[in-house]
Amino acid sequence: MSNPKFTHVLVDTGPLVAILDKSDKHHALCSETLRLIQPPLLTTWPVLTEVAWLLRDQPKGLQILYTGVQTGFFRIAGLPESGLADIAAIQKRFQTLRPQLADMSLVLLAEMEKWNTIFTLDRRDFSVMQKKTRPKLLLLPETLQ
Repeated sequence: MSNPKFTHVLVDTGPLVAILDKSDKHHALCSETLRLIQPPLLTTWPVLTEVAWLLRDQPKGLQILYTGVQTGFFRIAGLPESGLADIAAIQKRFQTLRPQLADMSLVLLAEMEKWNTIFTLDRRDFSVMQKKTRPKLLLLPETLQ
């Protein structure tokens, strides 16, 4: 990896699926973006659950996902039990979006870790959330093709 530009990056479901599935329409974009990020990326169990479900018919992709922690590609952040109350508050704050648990877990993690960069393909939800979250969230890739 040459000259990573971004550190302390949270990763959402979409980029993980795109990187692991070469037929995904965002594979090239996410793979290029990944070259700009200094590992490890940080994610949550709800995100990994979504990824595993979406890749359930791709055993090779799942195997790479499972070994991602051992290779230093990403870390899985544990959320405290008290985090459920925080997620409920996030859900209430953004209820018109009908946010997914994985997205809310990343918003909570961003607040807990004070990391503000999220590698996501979900512009609809995170664009709204970024306007109400402090510090403001930076969304990667910076442009979607």
